[in-house]
Amino acid sequence: MFLEKREDDKPHKGSVLLGYDLGEQYAQISYCLMGEGDVETVAPVVGTKQYNIPAILCKRKGTNQWLYGKEAVKSADEEDMIPVEGLLQLARKGEELLLDGEAYDPVALLTLFIRRSLGVMSIIVPVEGIDAIMFCVERMDDRMVEVLLQAAANLNLKTSHIYFQSHTESLYSFMLNQQWELWAYQVVVCEHDGRFLRTYRMECNKKTTPIVTLIEEADYETVVVPAQDEEENIKADAFRLADERFFGILEKMFEGRIVSSAYLLGDGFKEEWHKKSLQFLCRGRRVFQGNNLFSKGAVYSLIERFDPSEAGRTHIFLGADKMKANIGMKALRQGKESYYALLDAGESWYELHKSCEIFLSGEREITFVVTPLTGKNAETFVMRLEGAKQTGAPFTRYALEAAMVSADKLHVTVTDMGLGEFFAATEQTWEETFRIL
Repeated sequence: MFLEKREDDKPHKGSVLLGYDLGEQYAQISYCLMGEGDVETVAPVVGTKQYNIPAILCKRKGTNQWLYGKEAVKSADEEDMIPVEGLLQLARKGEELLLDGEAYDPVALLTLFIRRSLGVMSIIVPVEGIDAIMFCVERMDDRMVEVLLQAAANLNLKTSHIYFQSHTESLYSFMLNQQWELWAYQVVVCEHDGRFLRTYRMECNKKTTPIVTLIEEADYETVVVPAQDEEENIKADAFRLADERFFGILEKMFEGRIVSSAYLLGDGFKEEWHKKSLQFLCRGRRVFQGNNLFSKGAVYSLIERFDPSEAGRTHIFLGADKMKANIGMKALRQGKESYYALLDAGESWYELHKSCEIFLSGEREITFVVTPLTGKNAETFVMRLEGAKQTGAPFTRYALEAAMVSADKLHVTVTDMGLGEFFAATEQTWEETFRIL
């Protein structure tokens, strides 16, 4: 989350919630009116089910004219056009691009693409009418958080409800809002772009409270589908080989497990090459094929955030970018030792920040307690305020800032604030980073 939201501007019934799936090759947009109807995916060409917006820009030489998406693809080979592909990867690298004799910030170019592509919503609602937006990307890490924060700020959207998440969390939210029978046991999702296969396996541990949900990912480069213009005899052999390899992957993944449903995503499954694998998948389970699961899941995440379902209240997702432990402090309340909660498990690490004031006397030290949800024993970390000046006050007031700087690092800043007008603040500051779990 990049802006602090106020309770008084919380989305309500009829608010426009938007999910934006930002990929290396394509972007996709889904939306809903909160509390009214289903989640829908926007097709750039009205009346079709072609949801993908190619993640490409084209600059016309000597002008400031930019094309995006399919128009950019059509114009990319023209002599007076300069195509810019791989926008997300370029933004991650952060190196300036020299285009037509001028330097461009790659994050600014990514922002331009996002802004232009959001224009497809104009047939439903103007961009200014979007009440909340969830960006989802394949994986979240420190650099991706920086890129998305900058891009979101540059968009100048009127809403403060702007959030980020990974594909795994979109998958979790999507399944949370499907019929219970589809995820009563495990769920398998296979995503294929023609040359690269990624699988997701979602499992809920019903022995825990709340019910902990985990998603396991795996990547494969052996299931390759030939190009459409390849010779038919070569294609037939390649399809058989791809089907055999895919079948072997599924057999191993499903061994000893009960799978309720399976989902096949991406252009790699367009042609019917996976007949043997599909027969295996359809034995006693539901199978779906499409390519808009993640953008829809992003919308469902917003719905869960503002109006949690019963399943959302009883389940918790512990993905790679989720806090897997509760963090608090040992504190004295009315003379008795107690626990003060700081950061909660199940939240994305890049959304976790807490400010508070504490009073210390005697030994200047703070004890943090980390309690994992994974069943491991709780750990304690002690932060000592070395060199704290003694002012004669019975207590000293300190400002404490605690924030996660990565999925496994807690950064704490403590500042002396004194105690009233007779004991002025010393302006001393202590900082420490703890590695947790």
